[in-house]
Amino acid sequence: MSETQPAARPAVARATEAAATRFIADAFAKVGFTEADAATAGRLMTRADLSGADAHGIFRLPMYVERIEAGGMAPRPEIVTNRTAPSVALIDGGNGLGHLVMSRAVETAMAMAQETGIGWVGVRRSNHAGPAALYVEGPAAAGMAAIYSVVASSNHMAPWGGAEALLGTNPIAFGIPAGAEPDVILDIATTVVSYGTVKAQLMNGRPIPEGWLVDPATGAPVVDAAGVAGSLLLPIGGYKGSGIAFALGLLAGTLNGAAFGRDVVDFNADRATETNTGHFVVVIDVARFLPLETFRADVDRHIADFRAAKALPGWPPVRLPGEARASRITERTRDGIPIPAPLAKVLDGLADRLGIARLEREG
Repeated sequence: MSETQPAARPAVARATEAAATRFIADAFAKVGFTEADAATAGRLMTRADLSGADAHGIFRLPMYVERIEAGGMAPRPEIVTNRTAPSVALIDGGNGLGHLVMSRAVETAMAMAQETGIGWVGVRRSNHAGPAALYVEGPAAAGMAAIYSVVASSNHMAPWGGAEALLGTNPIAFGIPAGAEPDVILDIATTVVSYGTVKAQLMNGRPIPEGWLVDPATGAPVVDAAGVAGSLLLPIGGYKGSGIAFALGLLAGTLNGAAFGRDVVDFNADRATETNTGHFVVVIDVARFLPLETFRADVDRHIADFRAAKALPGWPPVRLPGEARASRITERTRDGIPIPAPLAKVLDGLADRLGIARLEREG
């Protein structure tokens, strides 16, 4: 390259972790959050972007703000914890942002696990809370194992063989502490992709890959934007994914007195109605089974064995849950969070409407 030739600019602008956190917090403060709650929401949503969950971080901010403004979500919820047994609690989220409600739920579950060995916390009257991994990584970092699930905030999947959307993506996440290796963090939807991923695909003008969506009237694949509305997401593993979504919905929704099935409010289409989103988180104190350092060392040993496993011809090396996520967090903490031009335009519009500073970004 000639010395006089300017360096190529990045195709996508990037925002620092601090800038993204500040922008999100400023937006929430403007619509009525306390300073502490705005900061918590900003931190967790930015963490989603740092980990590569681009459809669940700052991308969701405009929708959250619109729900608050429309009266569908409380900016200052009264979150009530009812400990019903030594290892069980039920939280009423007061119709607050899911990130705030689940922060309380994880803290409660970890405290009970430290006391009794295990804590199961159910949640009702909550809202969308971002990626499931957010709520298992904290316990794993503290040397505890965790499991989390939620009834998705809209139904986009049919029961296996059906043509009516009665199930959501209903994700499940596991967090398992390791030693020198990255903690094992598995976060999967029970559909092939989340609906947020579909929305991000559309926002960025990218086609819909075959195998994500089908037309409920014909069963034919949906691969263009015009056919997305009313289409159905396909489950992972055929009937198995549909069955897992059903079981998780009963545990996260019905068991907690929260919405499931026909009761789910589509937060994509309805900004004003309370969703009564249900979640659960289970935290297990590893040290109740064997010394934590022994467990960490064994997990590291198994990770090394699996990583060294021979790959199929033409396949990349074996990748384990948590490795790519840890790499993305390192890379994005260093280089910034990608902000595609269509998203930047939406966020700038939100900032101007709320009267806050626009998101600082480079590129």
